[in-house]
Formats: sequence, structure tokens, C-alpha cells
Amino acid sequence: MRQSVKNLLKSPSAQASVEVCGWVRTRRDSKEFSFMEINDGSSLQGIQAIVDQGIPGSEDISKMATGASVRVLGELIESQGKGQSWEVRATKVELVGEAPDDFPLQKKGHSPEFLRSIAHLRPRTNLYGAVFRMRSRLAYAVHRFFNERDFTYIHTPIITASDCEGAGEMFRVTTNEGGKAEEDFFGKKTYLTVSGQLEGETHACALSNIYTFGPTFRAENSNTTRHAAEFWMIEPEMAFCNLEGDMDLAEDFIKFLVKDVLDNNEGDLSIFEKFVDKGLRPRLEGLASGGFGRMSYTEAVERLLKSGKKFEYPVEWGINLQSEHERYLCEEVVNGPLTVYDYPKEIKPFYMRANDDGKTATAMDVLVPGVGEIIGGSQREERYDLLKARMEADGLDLKDYGWYLDLRKYGTVPHAGFGAGFERLLMYVTGMQNIRDVISFARTPGSCEF
Repeated sequence: MRQSVKNLLKSPSAQASVEVCGWVRTRRDSKEFSFMEINDGSSLQGIQAIVDQGIPGSEDISKMATGASVRVLGELIESQGKGQSWEVRATKVELVGEAPDDFPLQKKGHSPEFLRSIAHLRPRTNLYGAVFRMRSRLAYAVHRFFNERDFTYIHTPIITASDCEGAGEMFRVTTNEGGKAEEDFFGKKTYLTVSGQLEGETHACALSNIYTFGPTFRAENSNTTRHAAEFWMIEPEMAFCNLEGDMDLAEDFIKFLVKDVLDNNEGDLSIFEKFVDKGLRPRLEGLASGGFGRMSYTEAVERLLKSGKKFEYPVEWGINLQSEHERYLCEEVVNGPLTVYDYPKEIKPFYMRANDDGKTATAMDVLVPGVGEIIGGSQREERYDLLKARMEADGLDLKDYGWYLDLRKYGTVPHAGFGAGFERLLMYVTGMQNIRDVISFARTPGSCEF
């Protein structure tokens, strides 16, 4: 039975019979035997196989070049070299799939831009193998965090008729392009969702604590390193919860994920430290062991105005804070992660609860050094009349949102939630600077390859 390279490298003792399958990273030949490094993607490190001339299958050794897939049977023995404890002394080797000389991932450095052009092959590199193992590990940690706190996992629809953010940047879903909406598949205009929040609220108002974790879409013509047209969101909703409880959960969530990455990265963090961000581990350790600063939006703007720093985007009360403002607050003002709350209500969506001052809403953003905003959330407006008035003021068709207003009509409760972009979390814990490098096949303006 095939054993993973990861488990073989962690074996407590030698084994008389093992089978390892994977792809050849390197091969060195001598007159009597060959050394092959084999990696199956289960770990950053591969395992060395020693293939003697004359064993079954060795006649194909010249075809077992970088990129070829092989199957090796043999004995797990102590390694005589440095860097690993175990190696395989082959008794039989089999060429499974040949890789011709034009295999693009030879043993040399490759730029991220080039690797994005061969996204179907880049998981075979050390760096991107580590990225996608980290993505899997972090997804598991997300579910564990909420499961340990008795949250119910809800699957909200990908096709929707409502615009949660009110920005209108949505992909239309249609089988009747150019025809009347009432003649379309669903009998109305429908879109790919920008958020599962509104539907998530319906379940929070029945099951108390829920979360969603799935793909979301934005038809935003943005080619920045932080934006993609398709990305994954984590969105909890909590009944009987206010803004304070929302901020507490968001901060605990970030700390939990970072601690999990530090404790369970299987060595993958080392490649990010070495080749991506040399200050990554200290930054993660600082967040995991420290606390979060908190300040109101008004105080944040005052701090920015008093800084004397010339920002690319001018600062005044009422603006959306930009990444440069958020990073300055984290890195220069509090020297760590920061939660900013009570934003101007005019720049926030209709569903956020209005504060008594008439100017601000119970909104919050969690900011981290090196990235800026990583979570955005709010207490939701649970008062029927105020929510209805805000929706009318924003020009929303109340017929499309009657079900949402019903939550405030029948047994309304204070409730709150937030959204965390999964790819931005990955960028933070890996140090990767481009969202295209933490998702398998990026969907961006003008690009839908693979």
C-alpha cells in the first residue's frame, strides 16, 4: 500500500517494505546507482530513493527526469546524508508517466508571473505546494474554531436576487440574454452572490450562532494585488449579540487561526520565511501572543490628521479608510493589530445598525500589520422601522426584501456578524503579496484561464 512521503519521513523506525509514489524533483546518476528525490505533495520535503542498476525497472532510469511520475518499492532505511532521517533503498522502480524535456518546471527559479501562466503545474513547486497545503490547513482551522464554539455551518445560495452590499457590482446569471427578466430561468433578474450574510441572518434568527464559508463574486473592474472576481468568504452571524461581542469574536478568530498556523504548519512556514517574508514568523508570533488595540473611526481619523504624514489619499472625516491609512494605524500608531469601530453610517450598507448620534453605524474593521483590513463586520439593524426607512432611502425595492424585513417583524433580536476574506487571511499568514498566488485559478478582469 502506498505511503505518503510525509508519514515516511516521520516514521519512528526503519521499515522492511514501503511503497512511495510521486514526481521526480531531481535525479543524480553514478555508474552503479542513481539518487532520486521524490515528492508527492504531502510535505515540503521530498524523500530520497537510491536506485541500484539492475533492479527491476532501472532500465528506464534515464526517462525518470524532473517532472516524471514514478512508483518505488523498497526498504526504509536510515539516511546517510544530511537533511533527513530516512531514505528508500529501492528494490523495484516503475516509470508511471514520462515528462519530456520541455517540462517547464526545471530546477531553477521561476517568477510568480510565469508560474501564474502555468497555474495547472505550479502546485508542483515547493512554494506553491506549501501555499495550497496552508490553504487546506487554514480551512480546517476555520471549521474547528466555529465547531468548538457550537456554531452551525450553513450553506447559503450562490445564485441570489438580492444585493447585500448595495454596490451593484454583481455578475448576472441568465439563460435569456437580452430578453425580459420575467422570461428568464428564475422569472426575475438573478446574480452570483457577493455575500451569504443576508441569508445567514435568517438562520441566526433561528439557530442563534451560525457561519457560512463559501465562494463569493464581485464584478469589480479592479486589477490590484488584493482583489479577485471570485474569492471565498467566512461569515458568522450571532443572535443576541452586539458590536462588542462581534469584535471579541473577530479578534479571537484571527488569533486562533494564527496560532494554528504556527503550531501545525508541517514545516511549510519555513519556505515563506526564507523566500517571501523574512519577518513573517515574528509578526505572527506577536499577534498570537498579544492583544488588539481598539479605537473609534473618529479617533483614527484624528490620529491620521495629526501624524503629519502625506498620504496618497487625503484624510478627512467621512471617507473610507484606504490600505495606506489602515497600515499606518497598525504599524505606526499601535504597533500591532487594531479594531476600528463606529464608522460614518453614510459610507456603510443599509443593514448596519445606526448609533444614537445619528452620524455613525455600529460597524467595525479588524486591521493587521502588513495587510490592513482583514475582517469587516457590524451589529445588524434589528429595528423594523429604522431598517425600512434606510432601505427606502437607499432606493431598494422592498418587495425584494420583504423576507429580510420579516426577521425584524417576527421576534426580532439584536444580532451581529462579520465577513473575513479567506484569501486575505492566507496572504497574511504566508506573506504572499498577490491574491492570485493564494487561490488555485484566479478570476480577474480579462482573465479566466484554466
